[in-house]
Amino acid sequence: MDTLSNYIFPNEFHITWTVMIVLYPYITGMVAGAFIVSSFYHVFNMEKLKTVARFALVSSLAFLLFATVPLLNHLGRPERAFYIMMTPNFSSAMSGFGFIYSFYMIIVVLEIWLSYRVEIIDKYNKSNGIVKFIYLVVLLGNANDNENTRRFDKRLVIALASFGIPVACILHGYVGFLFGSIKANPWWSTPLMFIIFIFSAIVSGLAVLIFLYQFVHWMRKRSIDQDCLDLMAKWLWGFMIIAVTLELMEVLSISYENTERWAILRQLIDGKLKLSYVYLQIGLFSIVPFIMLTITSLSKIKNTKVKNLTIWIASVMLLLQVLFMRWNVVIGGQLVSKSMRGFTEYFPGLWDKEGLIVSFLIILVPFVLLYLFDKVFPFFGEKSH
Repeated sequence: MDTLSNYIFPNEFHITWTVMIVLYPYITGMVAGAFIVSSFYHVFNMEKLKTVARFALVSSLAFLLFATVPLLNHLGRPERAFYIMMTPNFSSAMSGFGFIYSFYMIIVVLEIWLSYRVEIIDKYNKSNGIVKFIYLVVLLGNANDNENTRRFDKRLVIALASFGIPVACILHGYVGFLFGSIKANPWWSTPLMFIIFIFSAIVSGLAVLIFLYQFVHWMRKRSIDQDCLDLMAKWLWGFMIIAVTLELMEVLSISYENTERWAILRQLIDGKLKLSYVYLQIGLFSIVPFIMLTITSLSKIKNTKVKNLTIWIASVMLLLQVLFMRWNVVIGGQLVSKSMRGFTEYFPGLWDKEGLIVSFLIILVPFVLLYLFDKVFPFFGEKSH
């Protein structure tokens, strides 16, 4: 239920962009972050990340397939979203997203196809009938497998990964651009917004990979590639420092200017967003994982179980930190009235069309898709009984 304080305009009583618009940049952040982790291995030849390279790539696709679902659910007429592609308008930021999203989808699908081509050929040779024909269609009629084809496939993967890194940054950075370019909103209007979104995306991508990698191996009772996990943890530590520092510098720069903009934002931070921003995003879910990752990255912990558990808990906390960051940006920015004299309030319902249950299901579906994909092409080799 919406409540107001002081003076707000009548058309600002209800929040327009709901929790669905919070989930949209959150999921696209995982897309970009996971893809960049995969590209670290292919482009920069980080052999320690070989264990999670393909897993990161497929995770990126799983989240990418459902990145637009929150937007479509938010629309009253979701079928009209296809007009973006049918009637292109290159001066529109949302139209630009449609083309960037489609182009990025092609890059990810091609890279996955090339990465799994050897496994698909193996299944093609072992199958019969209609299944064999389906695999041949997937292989585009080419089932040749030799050193030359593998070398060529590897070069294409590196080229796609190199080209995909800036596209991934644009895909998520444009979301920050959309918010940062709205001059009338004092909480959003900052040139740092798209940079903050990019770095927080990498944090969420790394965090979700660490979370899933350890969880899957724990469920299967399999040993973890410690070098790979340690490297991902150090990257997560570094990128979260940059992301949180940028978030704090944004607020610090506004407070240092001490204009009428800060007069209203100070009330927002100290009032409506005190719990979600000060105590949770910055306090609990930034400072605590920073301390945990600092300990695991700089000190030599002999007990690997304790170390890995610490890293796993920190990754979960950083996933929540990014989620609260998206909430505080999207929802927090709409709590301020254009009158600069009042605030409204918002919290999603439980069973609403854009409520908490639907939000949970939308986030859950990509993980289910990953589980099903792993049944066909195991990410970490054949499963142990």
